[in-house]
Formats: sequence, structure tokens, C-alpha cells
Amino acid sequence: MIVIPAIDLFDNCAVRLFKGNYEEKKIYSSEPWKLAESFAKNGATLLHLVDLNGARNQLGVNEDSILKIRETTSLKVQLGGGIRDKEKLAYYDKIGINRFILGTAAVTNPDLLKYALDNYGKERVVVAVDARDGIVKIAGWEKDSGIHYRDLLERLVKAGIEHIVFTDIAQDGTLAGPNLEAYREILNSYPFQVIASGGIASLKDLMDLSSLKTKISLYGVITGKALYEGKLDLAKAISSI
Repeated sequence: MIVIPAIDLFDNCAVRLFKGNYEEKKIYSSEPWKLAESFAKNGATLLHLVDLNGARNQLGVNEDSILKIRETTSLKVQLGGGIRDKEKLAYYDKIGINRFILGTAAVTNPDLLKYALDNYGKERVVVAVDARDGIVKIAGWEKDSGIHYRDLLERLVKAGIEHIVFTDIAQDGTLAGPNLEAYREILNSYPFQVIASGGIASLKDLMDLSSLKTKISLYGVITGKALYEGKLDLAKAISSI
């Protein structure tokens, strides 16, 4: 299991939302590329980068920051938020993004999902499954899809998806701990390489996730707010897992 630091971009700043609420966002840095550099120095190998403006269909707002992060860090980057057409995939491929995260498009545009798999390969395509009370949320977590996450996971198995990020939105940004039962269920029921996201607050949370007794082990865990608030030491977390 790998520890994956996160940067969520809003108006070119690194921010964190509380339970996905854009009205409850806290700005942590106006120079997000420096955060990425510090994550690399502390031993991270993969960065989870989210374009929150893009997720709300406010396209292009964070492109300068995304490009600067890509140009200045040695980290591999998985990027999501607003990837809803072939042109955006091609652009991010051109600038060196390693993995593409599809959320809304995975629900509403299965043809684009198939295109991404066919043209970029299963290792580079990740689907974000973001759920509140079991229902998948889309469009920056602001709209209900009407689909239960289990139904979406069944679709993704049939589509040939191998990598997912699962977020319990009710835990995200709360530092209240992860939804262990949800991850236990998914890892025992589906063949995905799963990245956990939401609620991570401590080294104990990471240890609890890494020690889940399931058919498949977690691939990784995303942490953001715990790092920014000083609740979790990245270097120590990486060396402990």
C-alpha cells in the first residue's frame, strides 16, 4: 500500500473542502507546486491532483498551476477534475500527466471511458467513485447520479477498469477516519486495485487500512488535510507502511 499526498486546486490555490462543500474550503497555499516539491522530498512517488474548478465545468482556470506542478516535480501525477472529452485527455497526455482520473465521465459517458482505455491503457485510467449515503455524486460532487456505488462498480468491472479511487464524501476533509467497512466490502467483492480517500487523520488510520483482512489489499491511500494540518508526517507515514 502506498501513501499518496493530495493537492486540490481551486483558483490556482491548494485548498481542502469539508465534506465536498465548496462553501467550506480552506486555502493552504497559493504556490501548490512547492507543496508537490515538498511531498517528493519526503519520499512520495505519486501525487493525487484534482482540478476542483474543472470538476464544476469551469475549465482552464488551473492550467498554469497544473503545468507548473508537472514541470517542477519528479512525482508521477494522477489528475482528475473536468476530464470529459478526448481533447482534454490528449492535452494532459501531451504535458506528461501519468494517470487520468475520470469521475463524472465514467458515469455519463461510457464511450469516453472506453476510448481512454483503448488509447491510453488500463494502467493509466483511474475511475473516481465518489459516494454519499451510497449514491454516486458527479459534477464536482454537486449532483446526484441516482446510481448506487455498487451498481457503478459492476459496470466498471464489465468495462475492464482495473483502478479506482473510492471516496466516502461524508468523511472527506473531516479528519474523522476512513470508512473501513466500505473498503472491506469493496476489496472482498470486486477485483479492482483500490485507492482509499476521505477522512484520513493519523498513522493509525493508515495502519487500520493496510491491515484490513480482505481478498485484495489496498493499492494506496490518499491524504491531504492531515498533512496540511500537521496531523500526519508524510515521511514517517511512508516509511511505516
